[in-house]
Amino acid sequence: MVGKENLRTEDLNLCFEKLMMLVDGGGDGIDVGAKGVKMDGGVIAGWKDIPMELLLQIISLVDDRTVIVASGVCCGWRDAICFGLTHLSLSWCKKNMNNLVLSLAPKFAKLQTLILRQDKPQLADDAVETIASYCHDLQVLDLRKSSKLSDLSLYALAHGCPDLVKLNISGCTAFSDTALAYLASYCRKLKVLNLCSCVKAASDTALQAIGQYCNSLQSVNLGWCENVSDVGVMSLAYGCRDLRTLDLCGCVLITDDSVIAMANMCPHLRSLGLYYCQNITDRAMYSLAHSCIKHKPTKWGTTGKGKNDDDGLRTLNISQCTALTPPAVQAVCDSFPALHTCSGRHSLIMSGCLNLMSVHCACAVQAHRAPSAFPYPAH
Repeated sequence: MVGKENLRTEDLNLCFEKLMMLVDGGGDGIDVGAKGVKMDGGVIAGWKDIPMELLLQIISLVDDRTVIVASGVCCGWRDAICFGLTHLSLSWCKKNMNNLVLSLAPKFAKLQTLILRQDKPQLADDAVETIASYCHDLQVLDLRKSSKLSDLSLYALAHGCPDLVKLNISGCTAFSDTALAYLASYCRKLKVLNLCSCVKAASDTALQAIGQYCNSLQSVNLGWCENVSDVGVMSLAYGCRDLRTLDLCGCVLITDDSVIAMANMCPHLRSLGLYYCQNITDRAMYSLAHSCIKHKPTKWGTTGKGKNDDDGLRTLNISQCTALTPPAVQAVCDSFPALHTCSGRHSLIMSGCLNLMSVHCACAVQAHRAPSAFPYPAH
């Protein structure tokens, strides 16, 4: 049990009586009598009689801590919850998360989503190995800030959870690029990968493997992965053509070549983070602006739907990119209507670039001109 808490029979009976009061005068198919709640499928005289379908509906409305406690009430509840539970978060657990995972993973083998975010590192390799041994249907796994984990965890996930679609290992600083490349070769369905601050793991070698095997990737976070260069980013661009979101904030080695590759090879790119990438110049900006024309559908519709404000870049962070000039950035802003500099809609982020203060989106210019649009009062 969690924190040595348990549900006593008296507590469950009290909860059931409250449930009777709530459903009194209920809807179709429900009749409240002296002996309990009569439903279409029979009579519920106590909490042990709750059908599995109804129990799972109730479980879906409570927090994850209560779900775990409920799974220990009786064999029937345990079997129902273990069979039907597909999403679980243990991020509320501030102590002994590792032991909790070791206890729960064998029971909750049908999990598809498991969130194990931590403020302070708690998880060890044996917990992840247990997850990989039992939770073979897992699609979403969040191991954020699990800095105690070693390569053994990635090797285990590679073999035990090949259907992973979304993986967050940001802040897992002990992983190597060899283990990450190995994982990529097995988990080829990945669409979202967060490697923020994984300085050792996120190398050009690992990104080359990811570009080779994970062709369905749509979102990659490489924030503050200081060893990433143009070689790695270009491998992603050429191998993952469906990329929608790429965060390169703090990747100080990249140059215009990375942005140009993304502009040319990733027509669905919607969000690009280049914060503190100070090697980026106007050449990269003009490449992005030109990509808007390159990827625009022809009149025969050979490249997709007609152009609208939602096509192309929607978010661009060029904060601290001090080599950029206003004409180049303005060209990008003019090419993508979804990029805004106006108040409340900042999607073109230029903090720390005082020389770019003259760059404005179309609606910001219109708002500035609005007071003078009708100089004379209407009659």
